[in-house]
Amino acid sequence: MPYIILIAGILLTIIIVQLFRQRSGQKDFLTLKMLQDSLMQGLQETRLQVREALTSHADETGKRIEHLTVTTNERLKEMNKDVVKQVTQGLEKSTETFTDVVRRLAIIDAAQQRITELSGSVINLQQILTDKRARGAFGEVQLSGLIRNVMPEKSFAFQHTLSNNKRADCILFLPPPSGSVVIDAKFPLETFRLVIDNMLPDTEKKAAEQRFRLDIRKHIQDIAERYILPPETADGAVMFIPAEAVFAEIHAHYPDLVEFAHQSRVWMVSPTTMMAVLTSARAVLKDTAAREEIHLIQKHINHLAADFSRFQKRMENLAKHIELASADVKEVYTSASKITQRFGQIEKVELE
Repeated sequence: MPYIILIAGILLTIIIVQLFRQRSGQKDFLTLKMLQDSLMQGLQETRLQVREALTSHADETGKRIEHLTVTTNERLKEMNKDVVKQVTQGLEKSTETFTDVVRRLAIIDAAQQRITELSGSVINLQQILTDKRARGAFGEVQLSGLIRNVMPEKSFAFQHTLSNNKRADCILFLPPPSGSVVIDAKFPLETFRLVIDNMLPDTEKKAAEQRFRLDIRKHIQDIAERYILPPETADGAVMFIPAEAVFAEIHAHYPDLVEFAHQSRVWMVSPTTMMAVLTSARAVLKDTAAREEIHLIQKHINHLAADFSRFQKRMENLAKHIELASADVKEVYTSASKITQRFGQIEKVELE
């Protein structure tokens, strides 16, 4: 802006000079020269003022720029700190998230592996439960494991033949009045898979449920007719169902079968409830063994009472002997005191 003013002043001076030259000629040349000198001096002063103004403005602008630079640097440093802090926090959160994702992926992989193993086990179990012989062997193996872990070895037998030539899967030899209890490990399961299949039409599913009910009822009847033989066995038998799902299905949706089993004195048990039955049977065996050993305990108590009676008599005799010995000791002490006194008197006489 000051340069524009200076240039405008110079142009104005030139124009004025030209005008004066045209109008006044040579006469007014001195006047024009004086005016020109005056203008040049004004222009010089203006130039100095403009220079000072520009210098002051440049200094002020430099200070402002320097202050702005300092402020900008400080703000940039603060922004850099904030950015570094946010980036660090973001990296930490990202690291935590990544670690959590990796951990969850590991859990998912382990769960998937277990699911794969479980699927293989389920397939094998389905193959076992499809065949009657394999299913029976599966039930007997599971029953054998439960009984051998709870019952004493001599209190049970597998594949025991009864007096009616029927072979029981297992029999528990319990004392009277309970009697021996037969356990059947086989169970009908041909239609159970159809009962729990939700893809079947309603008509087929109802037919499967009816067939399942008839199979269970017939199995209960067979157990009651074959394995309940009082007084050789107890007045009831056990139907072992080695599948909690079948046991739960019967008790949840077939209350008539449960009632029929109670009337037939056939107790349906699952692996879980079988443990309770075996624990009760073991308690009965322990109680019977304790009762059988009572006469021995009484015999030992009688001997102990006789020994204590003899000990008491001997203790009384010993007390009497101790009392006599105490009296003798007192008499001996008295005699010793008298003898001592005599010796003292004798010594005094000799001295005199």
